[in-house]
Amino acid sequence: MCNRYASDIRKAGKEKDYYGFEEWSDTRINPVLGNAVLEVFPKSFGPVLRSGKSGRLEWTKMRWGLPGPPQFGSAPVTNIRNIKSPHWRALLSPTHRCLVPFTAFSEYDDASPKGAKVIRWFAPPDRGMLFFAGVCGEWYGDYGSKKEPNVGAHQLFSFLTTKANDLVRPIHAKAMPVILRTEAECEEWLQAPADRIEAMQARVLPAEALDVVPDEEAVQYAGGYLR
Repeated sequence: MCNRYASDIRKAGKEKDYYGFEEWSDTRINPVLGNAVLEVFPKSFGPVLRSGKSGRLEWTKMRWGLPGPPQFGSAPVTNIRNIKSPHWRALLSPTHRCLVPFTAFSEYDDASPKGAKVIRWFAPPDRGMLFFAGVCGEWYGDYGSKKEPNVGAHQLFSFLTTKANDLVRPIHAKAMPVILRTEAECEEWLQAPADRIEAMQARVLPAEALDVVPDEEAVQYAGGYLR
């Protein structure tokens, strides 16, 4: 499942829409994260949109990976599939929903030679920005490592996954992220009651909504913009 994605909002030209200014295109600095973010990895910061106190969408930064069930060690979970689990049901109310912007996401190619891990990237045909159906919450504990502990309150997010569609399945049959393409779908995700989430998760994304990124283009998702 997806454990690496690109969130190059600057490339998607959305800074004016969401921030009200265009300087980011020149400075290449994300005003939320404080750097020129491209790739997001588990436990690293990613930009997230969620409803603020005013009721309007606001940008914030969160770390990727909510703690999983205690019986499995509470290890960070980046992709949530089993929404019937009592552990995740508590986080399915609108209060805990967010939009996770992405410009590309990766999956390991199931057809890779044994022992190899070949990554394939998927992106919108226009190379713009879409959203993952995100779930978020605050967690207190150590979100670091043995070498570098990081104890405190952490704002964390994950996103839902679903069955792979006709484009993704030949490459990675197990799952793919739940993707929101339109403003209406985003609003529905943020506001719908919890009992509608299962139906939203089950929707099949049309194959034409994504491209498999050619190898010569995919190099940009390995940090090409940051060099």
